[in-house]
Amino acid sequence: MQKKHEPSSAAEGTLARWALKFTGIAERWFPDAFVFGALAVVIVALAAFVNGASPSDIGKSFGDGYWSLIVFTFQMVLMVVASYVVAISPPVARFIDWLGSIPKTGRGAVAFIATTSMLVSLIGWAMCLIFGAFLVRACARRTELQMDIRAASAAGYLGLGATWALGLSSSAAQLQANAASLPKNIISITGVIPLTETIFLWQSMVMCAIILLLSVVIAYSSAPSGGNAVTAEQIGAKISRETDGIARPTKPSEWMEYSPLLTIALVALSVLWFSREFATQSVITVVSNLNTYNFFFVTLALLLHWRPRSFLNAVGKSMPAVGGILVQYPLYGSIAAILTTAKNAAGVSVSDQLAHFFINTTTQSTFPVVVGIYSAVLGLFVPSGGGKWLLEAPYVMKAANELQVHLGWMVQVYNAAEALPNLINPLFMVPMLGILGMKARDVVGFTFLQFVIHVPVVLFLLWFLAGTLTYTPPVFPPGVIP
Repeated sequence: MQKKHEPSSAAEGTLARWALKFTGIAERWFPDAFVFGALAVVIVALAAFVNGASPSDIGKSFGDGYWSLIVFTFQMVLMVVASYVVAISPPVARFIDWLGSIPKTGRGAVAFIATTSMLVSLIGWAMCLIFGAFLVRACARRTELQMDIRAASAAGYLGLGATWALGLSSSAAQLQANAASLPKNIISITGVIPLTETIFLWQSMVMCAIILLLSVVIAYSSAPSGGNAVTAEQIGAKISRETDGIARPTKPSEWMEYSPLLTIALVALSVLWFSREFATQSVITVVSNLNTYNFFFVTLALLLHWRPRSFLNAVGKSMPAVGGILVQYPLYGSIAAILTTAKNAAGVSVSDQLAHFFINTTTQSTFPVVVGIYSAVLGLFVPSGGGKWLLEAPYVMKAANELQVHLGWMVQVYNAAEALPNLINPLFMVPMLGILGMKARDVVGFTFLQFVIHVPVVLFLLWFLAGTLTYTPPVFPPGVIP
């Protein structure tokens, strides 16, 4: 006998069965992301040993590299915290409720959520997860829409699964634009690549627009409607509003925590700093700096929460989302160091060997597609945009220089391909699903459909648009020797 919330049509039934089967395999065999990172360290260390590097050199590379990403790790942590705090602030929460009142039908709501999630992702990948979850809640509370909560949740996740890496929060693009954040072993190969040569290329913006439109069409067309739609009540999702929960001060020591005076002072100082930055530098230069990006969102979070106590409560709620970054990113630094600095007697590293492989098996025309496939597959096992770029960049960009492929476009090749595995890897769904009280198996059927259609389209765009760009040698900052 068919359960009430199961789709009745044969097409939906087949899709649901395959989605459940795929997710069941993933949940059974995919360990925590930290385990993938640790395994990657072991595999790379063994590869360096097989390549001829001594155990002593491998150990030195591991230890030296472990601390090479401290600055970038903190930048990523602060990005997640600030985005979360902004997304749950009272003004933004009210704005999300207003957005939730716009759609007129269930399928229209799914398309609207998908569009909004992807647009927000271009500003902040961390924010789109939280923002998308609360927008799903707002729409789900309108029971008259008969919105399928599974399709809506998958649509809310599309920002991270389709477009985030093509926007301002792209870890790879931001890393390449900031000399201070790049390890020496990478900057000596790529130089500094400004955002005008990555996310602000017209080719990149065209690709982003096509992916966004395609994703919305798929989300709308695949959303069950009418009697086939599974509502939040049927699946037991959490959709109630969250309250601020701020009490009033009961003793003098708490007065400053509830007064906006300190917030006003801090925001005023921040505005003075931003005014000076924009007066002395171009807009592109200012937004290319991760510190500036994070500083803006911290300032915005303070302003939106108004009282320090509200701000601090929100920061406390964000902490579970950053634990993985703190323990995983140092491992990526170690992996990058072993790949590039643990060399054999001939002075050849694993990174050099991989670069030679790409050079010997690809041409200038096929290189972007091959790297795109490789990056997508690796993303299943190292699900970290910035961390994985640090692993790939040394040998991928070395090969790009040899084959004379536009370096900025190779960053975008990585960005577009890196988002693909997010559609089928449940790891990054966790923050959103936690807010909604759902499981990965509830939404992967819909994201898997997106994945199947995205892969050939993205690979074609990577190949076709690469042909419109010409190679220019890297630009090295003062003091960097290539």
